[in-house]
Amino acid sequence: MQTILGANGQIGEELARELKKNFTSDIRIVSRNARKVNDTDTVFSADLSIREQAIEAVKGSEIAYFTLGLPISSDLWEQQFPLITQNVIDACKINGAKLVFFDNTYMYPQDDRVLTEQTPFAPVGRKGKVRKAMAEMVLREMQTGGLEAVICRAPEFYGPGKTQSITNTLLFNNIKEGKKLKVPLSDTKKRSLIWTPDASRATALIGNTPDAFGQTWHLPVDESHPTYKEFIELAADVYKKELKHAVMPKLLFKIGSLFNKRVKELLELLPRYEHDNVFEGTKFRNRFPDFAVTTYREGMEQIKNEQLSLQK
Repeated sequence: MQTILGANGQIGEELARELKKNFTSDIRIVSRNARKVNDTDTVFSADLSIREQAIEAVKGSEIAYFTLGLPISSDLWEQQFPLITQNVIDACKINGAKLVFFDNTYMYPQDDRVLTEQTPFAPVGRKGKVRKAMAEMVLREMQTGGLEAVICRAPEFYGPGKTQSITNTLLFNNIKEGKKLKVPLSDTKKRSLIWTPDASRATALIGNTPDAFGQTWHLPVDESHPTYKEFIELAADVYKKELKHAVMPKLLFKIGSLFNKRVKELLELLPRYEHDNVFEGTKFRNRFPDFAVTTYREGMEQIKNEQLSLQK
């Protein structure tokens, strides 16, 4: 059996579909209010911050995927994420399960350097420090041999369905609503975005590749690394319409943070929009050369078609 912990977000749902399609029908869906993704799934509702529930959630699993997300709150992250990560590690060790840890890039430096699996951790802000601590907990277990685990790391998302990201919110949601698009800080810096179904497909593939364990893997992205200006020009071609955009200066975010808690929580992520943010996935491409990465044009076409179908 393969178990998805935090299974009802975008990554978890797409992971469940990919596992069912290509690897196994014996899937357990775990979240606070677990719901089936595939008709053959079993469900287990659990609060993974409670150690006993985490152990029970993983029981009988060969592989456990950690795809859990929390609302973007530094206080909540500091209180919950390290505790949940330790509980999941303990649950996997007790039950003899492998751990596939789905990670982000918050622990990386937010400057111009190209991000690889060897990039040292240098977090900016509280959320980055939490993600650093979580990754290091998994790395320690991998290095000591206490747990068979693998880290799958992804940059900022864009994608269909429930995908939540700055790019989806400021670009694609505004296209759908006929509003002017917004770009944080600069439209001339290179960016790497991952198509959420690609992130889930790659995670499923790594999780079912025994010799991939004991390592960190950057998940694959379209390697054209466009600027937001180029990204919007491509979107305009896909949507066959003129798309105007405005660059939102840092001062606007600082003023907004005085009145909006969510904007305040985003402040520590802004430096990545002041610099080129290039995420490098050569290691994955070399190991899995047959993996078809969704191009930005292909992804945009899917988002456009989804939006059109919802309008009918």
